[in-house]
Amino acid sequence: MPTDLSPIDKAKYAAARRATGYVESGMRVGLGTGSTAAWLVRCLGEMVRDEGLRIKGVPTSARTAQLARDVGIEVISLDEAKWLDVTIDGADEFDANLNLIKGGGGALLQEKIVATASDQMVVIADISKQVETLGAFPLPVEVIPFGWQTTKTLIEETLIGLDVLGRSTTLRMNGERAYVTDEGNHILDLHLNRIGNARQLSLVLNQIPGVVENGLFIDICDAVVIGFGDGRVELRDIHKGSVEESRFDFFEADNLFTDISE
Repeated sequence: MPTDLSPIDKAKYAAARRATGYVESGMRVGLGTGSTAAWLVRCLGEMVRDEGLRIKGVPTSARTAQLARDVGIEVISLDEAKWLDVTIDGADEFDANLNLIKGGGGALLQEKIVATASDQMVVIADISKQVETLGAFPLPVEVIPFGWQTTKTLIEETLIGLDVLGRSTTLRMNGERAYVTDEGNHILDLHLNRIGNARQLSLVLNQIPGVVENGLFIDICDAVVIGFGDGRVELRDIHKGSVEESRFDFFEADNLFTDISE
């Protein structure tokens, strides 16, 4: 593990390393998408290479699938796996009840499907992702391309009657073109500032024609592993009501982790 990482990257690494404790040989493991999840995939790849770990990974995006193959993890589809032992993924925000906003990396649909097809979902995150109330991070909503502007208008009109502070909605872009998900859809980012009733908002959004799925993960996450820049790790289990603390030291090592990016 290189020592010249930023405090944020050290926090992400520490959380990912601690979360590998949920994985045992023979498991079918959901592999998340994003920079923090990439640390996990690298850590698991190291365990496959050096410790003989045998797992089958179900990735939540094409780029996670490629990374998993690159580090030696056997990749299978969710249809092949049918059900997973655990999914480990990052989050853009999480609250005290372990409700989440996800989708900043554009893979919310596959991430939600995989997470709900698992015995347990574990979130790995740095401490900056913890919030009192969801909504500061723009809420991603995946919509089909056909009539997306109509869908956008319907969403904005629906938000008027809901407990949110903002109602601005923007189409996510990739350069000069609309961002396209692995399923060929677009993403609308809802700039809500504060979400007063996340459960209600999630249910209402998914009733709007053209909406495929939204980035609110309600009652899906079972535990969160929070990393800090000094190597401290805090594990919170929503079912056990427990909090465990540990620490990782950072040593000079090979460059296994040096090429991770968003």
